[in-house]
Amino acid sequence: MDITNPIFDKAHEIFDGAKRIDLYPTASAERGFILVLDLKTALYFYQDGDHFKYDGFEMGEYNKGDVTILDNIPEKISYK
Repeated sequence: MDITNPIFDKAHEIFDGAKRIDLYPTASAERGFILVLDLKTALYFYQDGDHFKYDGFEMGEYNKGDVTILDNIPEKISYK
């Protein structure tokens, strides 16, 4: 697609190499979610006003996520 943007390159490298991606809500009092790559690397995102912000990562052994976690989200993505 001839896109020159190092952020896309880095994101593609991370997610293209993952065999599975699991999603969890955060267990803390803060509203957020966790993406887990290959059941070993957790990426944390927390609510910051009207959006989510990356908050770091953790390595470990994680259980499988629930693929139905997004089923009740009423709105579809909108574009400007």
